[in-house]
Amino acid sequence: MLIEKAALPASGRVTSLRPKLPPRLLRGALRLRRVGTVGLVLYALALGAVLGLASANWATRGRYPFGGVVLNAWTAWPKIGSRDADPYVRAIHARTGEIPLALGEGLLLTALTDDAGRRLDPSCRYRIAGATPPARAWTLTVERRGQAKHAAQAGAVPPPRTGFTSTEVLRDRDGRFSVIVSPTVQPGNWLPMPEGEGSIRLVLRLYDTPVAASTGVLEREGVPSITREDCP
Repeated sequence: MLIEKAALPASGRVTSLRPKLPPRLLRGALRLRRVGTVGLVLYALALGAVLGLASANWATRGRYPFGGVVLNAWTAWPKIGSRDADPYVRAIHARTGEIPLALGEGLLLTALTDDAGRRLDPSCRYRIAGATPPARAWTLTVERRGQAKHAAQAGAVPPPRTGFTSTEVLRDRDGRFSVIVSPTVQPGNWLPMPEGEGSIRLVLRLYDTPVAASTGVLEREGVPSITREDCP
């Protein structure tokens, strides 16, 4: 059987079977290709900027993300005022304007849950009781994210009290104290629940305390208990 072979051009090269585009259409296709590449690059840059800003905003909204030592319901932050503070802590302080306690000045403890691990509910009543670790002075406050903004927008009168100090809290004969945090008025040491939006946070600040440099001592001495007593 004889098979006919296609004759090659005189130059010896095989010509393409695809039809050639006119120069005008070819330039248009190349231009669209360049525009598509530039658009993808701009989209990637914009997406990266949005994700970066969103993650930075989430990480610096006022809650320390790293470096905490858990002590029952409380979390101690021994390094937020030291030279070893991580960049996120420094960014939070720069954003909020808060001056942290230095390592030799005191220790900060925060709590977002009760001793049972349940999130603090603004409609419930809690009892913070016991004794604090050794310190020259301490303060106990209740905070809520967005509290100042809500009060400014509503023009509300500030609560009668947002915290207690070690010099004004009422104690029993053994020197122990009991503070009630509740949205309704309570006898004794009462802290009203702050208004606004966001989570509730208890803040205990120990001033001039020997446990600032060692959380192991703080664990042995104990921290106040946080007990939920009543919820609607």
